[in-house]
Amino acid sequence: MNNNHLIIMAGGVGSRFWPMSIPEKPKQFIDVMGIGKTMIQLTVERFAGIISPDHVWIVTSKKYKDIVMQQLPEVPETQILMEPIMRNTAPCIEYVSRKIYAKYPDANLVFSPADHLVLDVPHFQEVIRESLEYTKNNDVIVTLGMMPTRPETGYGYIKSVDANSKEKIQKVEAFKEKPNLETAKKYLADGGYYWNAGIFIWNVKMVVNTIAKLVPDLAAVFDKIEPHFYKNDEQKVVDELFPTCPNISIDYAVMEKSKDVLVYPASFGWSDIGTWGSLYTHIPYDANKNALIGENIQMVDSKDCVVRSYGRKKVIVQGLDNYIVVDDNNCLLICKMQDEQLIKEWQK
Repeated sequence: MNNNHLIIMAGGVGSRFWPMSIPEKPKQFIDVMGIGKTMIQLTVERFAGIISPDHVWIVTSKKYKDIVMQQLPEVPETQILMEPIMRNTAPCIEYVSRKIYAKYPDANLVFSPADHLVLDVPHFQEVIRESLEYTKNNDVIVTLGMMPTRPETGYGYIKSVDANSKEKIQKVEAFKEKPNLETAKKYLADGGYYWNAGIFIWNVKMVVNTIAKLVPDLAAVFDKIEPHFYKNDEQKVVDELFPTCPNISIDYAVMEKSKDVLVYPASFGWSDIGTWGSLYTHIPYDANKNALIGENIQMVDSKDCVVRSYGRKKVIVQGLDNYIVVDDNNCLLICKMQDEQLIKEWQK
């Protein structure tokens, strides 16, 4: 088997998907789509044939280890890395990369969030294979840029150097923060701007060397942890030292600073499924454009709603237009779709 490894980042709490997603069991461990598989199971599944289960690594919170083991029994327990606290994506990536490097110094890595949706899996696999082949032979970072289909304000953007380039893998000029609507429209009109999918490919030496150069205070923490990898006291040392890592994203720490970042523009039906509204666009509608997840749901004089309810309970929704209705975890949410960004605040 090849030396490709998949790292799945699965430590988030998915607070915008309350009450389906709760801290005890966030959205990556839930069958969000109502198809019999959780988001993290779908993530591992789409890499089948590219990366073997014994080369899959999960980085998550300590409290989710049992859920990961239950849902992904094919992944070795020793490759479920547990963060004692959340410290954003850069420490997560440094932790797993340094551990892989200690055992597989020639490894080629794919990093992926645990809770994204991909509709065209064959094309996704083609893109991943070509990216891995590229990073195996080149010390670069390849990030996947999604062809924008609308002026989206909920995603960050990646700008390529040449909007008219015919190359599959292109040089990155800049990473852009989530824009306002006017700016997002300009990005689409200008061309050469892609949604930042948060999926990236690079070889393990490149990861270790880049973080050592650009984020030395982060690397210094793992200089102390590294001697304990694959030993009985590893988790104890991680628990003690990981909280001293800077709280920093990989985009800010590396992607926005490195001169070696490339983008592979692609279109394989990607969504980060970050909100109920984004989920609504991927669920089959009824005649009145209501997206229903679960059984025993009856819609009366209602349209453009997303409703989720499981169990024996009969649910009747009458007279609603563009609403979210979720009955889960002994909680009930009823709110306007336009106000879904407030769900996270309401829980405080």
